[in-house]
Formats: sequence, structure tokens, C-alpha cells
Amino acid sequence: MSNRTLNVGLVQQAITSNDKDENWRQSAEKVRQLAADGCQLVMLQELHSTLYFCQEENTDNFDLAEPIPGPATEYFAKLAAELDIVLVTSLFEKRGSGLYHNTAVVFDKQQGMVGKYRKMHIPDDPGFYEKFYFTPGDLGFTPIDTSVGRLGVLVCWDQWYPEAARLMAMAGADILFYPTAIGWDMTDTEQERQRQFNAWQTIQRGHAVANSLPVVVANRTGFEPSPIEGDPGIQFWGQSFIAGPQGEILAQAGADEQTTLMVEIDMTRTEQVKRIWPYFRDRRIDDYHDLTRRWRD
Repeated sequence: MSNRTLNVGLVQQAITSNDKDENWRQSAEKVRQLAADGCQLVMLQELHSTLYFCQEENTDNFDLAEPIPGPATEYFAKLAAELDIVLVTSLFEKRGSGLYHNTAVVFDKQQGMVGKYRKMHIPDDPGFYEKFYFTPGDLGFTPIDTSVGRLGVLVCWDQWYPEAARLMAMAGADILFYPTAIGWDMTDTEQERQRQFNAWQTIQRGHAVANSLPVVVANRTGFEPSPIEGDPGIQFWGQSFIAGPQGEILAQAGADEQTTLMVEIDMTRTEQVKRIWPYFRDRRIDDYHDLTRRWRD
């Protein structure tokens, strides 16, 4: 088995306004730094073009959405071509009048856009009113083929679901990617904040272990006040990380810094780990039919 490595990176960014041009410029600056350091594949965080508008239900926020193709895809396709990298981005997609998605888009060097994934699991919690804005995805759990490998791209709330990671792995994903926007309610205690972060990182490391795949997670950072009077706003907890196929942390960012991470991933190690821990061989697929039910009554 010949060794093959891939330099994978991510950008952790704080967003302070809805000025897309400025936010794209800041993202591009970090992506260029990673490319200059030899990074071949870079991921940006969830909804990196604007503030996290889902803290409220406001129909005016639909003006932030844009079509595919559109200004964002044109901008990041040019960036990927300029730097000769694979680039995973995120945007608020206007698919049609009254029809919107939370969509990740992948660009491959000179080829332009090579695939997209529409977020499948849509949360609806205080401060995270995403069901108001996003229609659940309809593209399935299908990896995106690129020149550097098959990418299992999922988005934020998808990261809590082992089924999503498993289906991407079963379809041949080489790496799992999670662009993310998650943070704390400012009224949470320090103990609750630590429990939430630990759960978030643990379950994604579990996806790496259960599927013998590296996992790359780009989360936003910084405080974004709520537009609703009296609401506490969200402190996005950053701490983006990259884990190996046994869940080992290869790199992790701080909570409050705008930064980048880059890791050289041994792409042949996945096969080696799967030979030692053959979970896919031993799965009892003949007895898993109840997983397609909502609940076992």
C-alpha cells in the first residue's frame, strides 16, 4: 500500500457585519495563507458570508440569500482556481421564490464548482431558528468527488447524527467535513458550557472512530448579539479541530481566536485502521431495519 498524504486546512472566523464583500475578503486572506503553506484542501465555516441571522425569525433576512450560481460561488470558484486548491464553502441558498437551503459548495481547482450538499437536519432552538429559513436538504448523503479525494460534506446540526456520518462513509467518503456555527447561550453556566462543548467534540470524534475516517470541523468564533431586545446573544465557541480515523485530535483552535489550522493527513491510514477494526465487516445489516422507524413503540 503506497503512502499518500493530503494537507487539509480550515478557517475559524468571527463575523461582525453582513458586509459580504468584507467577510469574503477576510476569508480569502486566511485561505491564501493556508495555500502558501502548502494546503491542498481548505474548508470555511457555516454561513461565513454574514452574521448568524437565525437568532430571530425575520422575513427581511431572506434578502441575504443568493442563488447557485451567484456572487458567492463566482468569488470562491475564482479563489480556488487562483490558488489551485479544493475549497469547501457555505452559503444561504435561494433555490427559488420562498425556497431556501443551508448549502455547502465545493470547488475543485480549475474545474469550478464540482458539487454541493444541502443541510439535512434543521434545528429549531432558542437562538437557532433555522426551520424558519431552511428547507431540509434533498440531495441525500452523497460524497462529492474531487481531485484530492471523495469528500463527505455535512453541515453543523448534521454532526450530531451517526446515521449521516455512516451513510457518507458507506458511500466511500475519504474524510468527513462539518462547517459549523455553534455556541453558548450567554446565560449558560460555565459547567453547562463545558458539558455542551465536550458532547459536541466527543460525538464527532465518535464518527471518526465508528467509520475509521478523519473528521474536519470548522466552527465560527466571536460574540454575535441578538437583534431581539432582551435576548442574550450567542458566544460562538470556536475550538475548530481536525481528528484522525481513531478519533485522535490532530489539531485544535482556541475558543476566541480568528485563526487557521492545517494538518497533513495520511490518506492510506484509513485503510490500515479498517483492516484492524473491521466495523463494516461485522455490521448486522440483517437486523437494523428498525433504524428507519421514528421510534420503537
